[in-house]
Amino acid sequence: MKKIFGSIIFTVSVGFVFSQQEPQFSQYLRNQYMVNPGAAGVYNLTDVTVSGRLQWLGFTNAPVTSYVSVSAPLSKKPRERYNPSLRISSGPIRTPEVVIGKLKHAIGGQLMSDQYGAFRKINFSGTYAIHMPISKKYYLSFGTRIGISNNSFLQDRAIVLNPASDPSYSAYILNQSNKNILSIGTGLYLYSKNQNVFFGISADQLTRGLISFGPGTANFDPKIHANITGGVKIPAGSDLTITPAFLVKYMSPAPPTIEATVQAEYMQSYWMGVSYRHTDALVVMAGLNISKRFKFGYSFDYSISKFNIYAVGSHELVLGIML
Repeated sequence: MKKIFGSIIFTVSVGFVFSQQEPQFSQYLRNQYMVNPGAAGVYNLTDVTVSGRLQWLGFTNAPVTSYVSVSAPLSKKPRERYNPSLRISSGPIRTPEVVIGKLKHAIGGQLMSDQYGAFRKINFSGTYAIHMPISKKYYLSFGTRIGISNNSFLQDRAIVLNPASDPSYSAYILNQSNKNILSIGTGLYLYSKNQNVFFGISADQLTRGLISFGPGTANFDPKIHANITGGVKIPAGSDLTITPAFLVKYMSPAPPTIEATVQAEYMQSYWMGVSYRHTDALVVMAGLNISKRFKFGYSFDYSISKFNIYAVGSHELVLGIML
């Protein structure tokens, strides 16, 4: 049965292209820079994150996403510096603090590869964000992300029952499907000290296919993607906090997707959480800061959609360096 279902993976891939063009991340709460450029430089340190995501395990040519992201503030004289030696003398280090003070600038960058079925998208982008204190406890940041996306169709990965009678397959073959597209995103991010309260709204692929170049003539039809995030940290004891949060994603004409998350963090060092992605998946996740410089996170998505009889689930692994 898996082989029969895998033989129509190209049709599934085409549907994926026009329903959700941006990859999803189960651990968005731990690295909000990936869903909102306004979150670049929130912490007073250089944050380097590497992640890999294997989705729909059990499918032939299932989606695979990987990325490297870097973000850092540019302020020369912050009111407080991040000093790992002041945290915990041994064992995992606490989550770095967010310092509220003067106006600060931040930069970031991303390199991402997203492959789903017979399609591959490689994106490289740079980010600038400005963080403005609007009170003694709150910052409002504005960020913009500009990059280039290389979109390609991988003919050798397309498995079609009858290529001659498949109009989508024929169109991608005839149109030399390899194109570079300018990608611009922007976001607003409101947060308090240590992100006890946060709210963000962002949008990607704002220029759609307005600026493109390369040998290909195929129309990948990039759509605008909007994201809304929010959450609040609730103290549940001297060393424990509970953070309920949400992520809403929307791309016309597809219906919006809603994800609700609850995360528990102990001593600002160990964390675990659960998420519910409406009609799609249940997610369990956990992680810790394993040293004064390194952090680790893992999540597993259990599919609750109609594909769960074919797909085992999805794995996501995140490794980070705090400099």
